[in-house]
Amino acid sequence: MLEQLDSTFPILTCLLFFPLVGAAVLWLFDDEDLVRTSALTIALVELALAIFVLMRFVPGSPAMQFVEHVPWIPALGISYHLAVDGISVLFVGLTAFLTVLVVIYSWDTIRYQTKLYMMALLALETTTMGVFISLDLILFFVFWELMLIPSYFLIKLWGGGAERHYAALKYVLYTLLGSVFMLVGIALLNINYHNYASLHHMDQLYSFDLLELLAVPVPLHQQMLIFWLMFMGFAFKAPVFPFHTWLPDALLEGPIGMAVVLAGIKLGTFGFMRFSIPLLPEASKSPTVVSMMMALGLAAIVYGAIMALVQPDFRRLLAYSSISHLGFIVIGLFALNYQGLQGSLLTMINLGFTTAGLFFIAGFLQSRQQTTQLTAFGGMAKHTPLLAAFFLLIGLASIGLPGTNGFVGEFLVLLGTFKAHWVFGAFAVTGVIFGAAYFLWYYERSMMGPVGKAVRESIDDLHLREMVIAVSLAIMILWIGLYPAPFLRMMNGSVQALVNRIDHGTVAVLKERGREMSDTRPAGDEPLAARPGSLAADSL
Repeated sequence: MLEQLDSTFPILTCLLFFPLVGAAVLWLFDDEDLVRTSALTIALVELALAIFVLMRFVPGSPAMQFVEHVPWIPALGISYHLAVDGISVLFVGLTAFLTVLVVIYSWDTIRYQTKLYMMALLALETTTMGVFISLDLILFFVFWELMLIPSYFLIKLWGGGAERHYAALKYVLYTLLGSVFMLVGIALLNINYHNYASLHHMDQLYSFDLLELLAVPVPLHQQMLIFWLMFMGFAFKAPVFPFHTWLPDALLEGPIGMAVVLAGIKLGTFGFMRFSIPLLPEASKSPTVVSMMMALGLAAIVYGAIMALVQPDFRRLLAYSSISHLGFIVIGLFALNYQGLQGSLLTMINLGFTTAGLFFIAGFLQSRQQTTQLTAFGGMAKHTPLLAAFFLLIGLASIGLPGTNGFVGEFLVLLGTFKAHWVFGAFAVTGVIFGAAYFLWYYERSMMGPVGKAVRESIDDLHLREMVIAVSLAIMILWIGLYPAPFLRMMNGSVQALVNRIDHGTVAVLKERGREMSDTRPAGDEPLAARPGSLAADSL
């Protein structure tokens, strides 16, 4: 096992607030070149911190690592509790990685209020990191809501579409509506904890801490109510079909940088895996919930793919493609077995490189033709062979070509789905076929054949900054596609712990696993879970 980081060093706090401090520093600068250079430096330092966490992370362990825990509002059981495990740690690296690429892309494409744009982007990075590393549900909810502020202004002020004001407001209202239901669900979890603590004369009567809530049983009828309340919050954010209507508008009207974040970082489905399923295992595996979620996932796969097939605008095509891919994640999650959960988690990470990568390609196309409408293209590969080559590679990864990252994730999802419900798996395969159809048809018409009349004669191929983005994405796509073992090892322990939680749903199982971990842990290799008496060492 790797040497573990001393938990007394607040690495996650540094990771969380460094971009926000950097955004405040940018306010002091007036020179736009200095603002861009400083923003890139801040993003690179943040990426270095994320890589440090990934390298020191103990793969295969279900334990919470790099734990930081400080009481915040003790009377209400609210704490500042940060940690990562196999479910969340890869999202930390993905968020930092994509932020660097967005800063590079925005270098010469954002010319209006550059300083404010970079500040909003770094603030968005802080709130996104907070969502992934928070273990207290109120702290998580705070970051979940704060994300809306920079997101709203990024879409409204720097979006290129005529309806960007409408798209920004629609995104915020949809997310706020779902958050209201989610907050009620969080409150009910706290009330259930209070009732249990009072009955058993526990010292702490209130808690929003994930690890402490995991130790308290929730009656099945309450689980069902809380599940659907939290479902609303996560489903609107994901977005799960049919709550997706804000997504095409936001991705089409907003800036490419915001589209990369919205399409590439799957916050809603992460919420299902982090909170809904482990806290409410009996509800999650009830036939009603499984059938409903599978149906919604399959509807998203087919609807998104068919809608993508008829879109003449590449960005709108990608929006519906994102909805279709999200359907695969949903059916994998609610297959509720090891392969399905592992495949869903890996697919969430993969989409950060493929779907987000295709939005970068859309940005490259738009900068050359001032549109992503199909009528503006045709035979582009003759003028821009490098752009066409990377477009093809990233696109093939998005449809799951063997040898790319997309294949590994989709294969595991389908394997898990067939294992749990073969009928759903059979229907899900149609999404793979439709995916190949809509991408290859658009690519053939835009890149191949004779040069279109609307294509400018003097058109440049990828320049240096675009090459950096394209090569970085290609490396990650091929790395995960050809050698996924390091990524799978990181998540395996936490995924297995989640499966055990679903199968048994009892605290006794978690404690037994903790004793087994203690018996098999090498001498001197103590867990990173910080506080004595907590379930951090043997929980999800």
